[in-house]
Amino acid sequence: MTARETDYLPATFNRLAWSNLAAQSAEQIALAAAPIVAVLLLGVGEGQTGLLQTALTLPFVLFAIPTGLLADRMSRRVLMAGAEALRAAALLATLVLIWLGALTLPLLALLGFLAVCGTVAYSVAAPSLVPSLVAPQLLGAANARIELARTVAFAGGPAIGGALVGFIGAAPAFGFAAALSIIAVVFLAGLQEPSRSAMNQRKPMRDIAEGLAFVARHQYLRPVFVTQFIFSGAFFIILAIFAPYAVRRLGLGATGIGVTLAMYGAGMVIGALVATRLMKRLPFGTVIVLGPITGFVASLVMALTTWIPSPALAGLSFFLLGVGPILWVISTATLRQSVTPASLLGRVSAINILSYGARPVGTGIAAVVGGIYQAETCLYLAVAGFAWQALVILNSPAAALQRQPDMTDDVTRCVPTKV
Repeated sequence: MTARETDYLPATFNRLAWSNLAAQSAEQIALAAAPIVAVLLLGVGEGQTGLLQTALTLPFVLFAIPTGLLADRMSRRVLMAGAEALRAAALLATLVLIWLGALTLPLLALLGFLAVCGTVAYSVAAPSLVPSLVAPQLLGAANARIELARTVAFAGGPAIGGALVGFIGAAPAFGFAAALSIIAVVFLAGLQEPSRSAMNQRKPMRDIAEGLAFVARHQYLRPVFVTQFIFSGAFFIILAIFAPYAVRRLGLGATGIGVTLAMYGAGMVIGALVATRLMKRLPFGTVIVLGPITGFVASLVMALTTWIPSPALAGLSFFLLGVGPILWVISTATLRQSVTPASLLGRVSAINILSYGARPVGTGIAAVVGGIYQAETCLYLAVAGFAWQALVILNSPAAALQRQPDMTDDVTRCVPTKV
């Protein structure tokens, strides 16, 4: 294989990338449409929409680890296609119930729960599949492409979902999301997944424990997981209190809050676009620590608004929270794919998804502390959390890495083709 041949992401990976864009867009449009439909069509209140949001997040906690086991035991392409088909079916069922006038909040929550189960399976299996589709030196570029699609969907999906519901109704919004899910399945159907050795069929709990032990004992993956868990909790402390804080302290209305939060998506897109260049020019460990350090700086900027109530500072904070962490996601995904055996990659990716469990922890802390001491105290607490996660990764062996680690021996290597 020549160096020139490895400069291109292969056609097989590009099918995965397009499938990922369609799947992520379907997810974001549906997630945006569900609470709008609950309020406007079903007339529910804030407490009930909170229960709906809980139903839409539970699958990440309940099914990430079992899905990771499936990703290691069966074809990852088949698992992803089946999961996306499940999401399409749930979205189409929602569409039909709206047309029939039979949709209720419990049914919306149930179908949303099933759709997010599809999201979990796709999110676990996709990063597990990437190392078998691209050459090791292209993992960073491939992960940047995957994350760029996610950020584009994250930035545009809610706006599209809201616009569809507002201008043409709730049913077409779910129909459009279902169509995107079906497109994702079509792209996956033509993807050629390299074969890999069959996994020994042992007791599921033993296999799950093997994945947990691998992360817990690994010198790089353990601090990465701890850092990400703390970051998620601290970030959601900020998100939980920002809207009322922005109204009371920063004098923002609904539009101003929306524009400020949109800076997060803008930062994610910029970070994904520059990630590949940075990973080529900077030591690998430096790119890894950029995310946590940038998150800490962003929390300081947000805390500064308690002294200088400037919407511009809040917007800058969210921009930094988008730029830095997306570099973290791309670099740590590359690290995880490099050091994890192919036979464990599904379970290790699932454990990474478990860090999302810190989100309700962060919102719970914000609810208690904010209710007693107001939002300003929550922002100072978030600074402490961001400082903690930065110290964890700065004092880890991962920070000292000069280059991407060599692939483990049993990772299936690809033979890329130029496109």
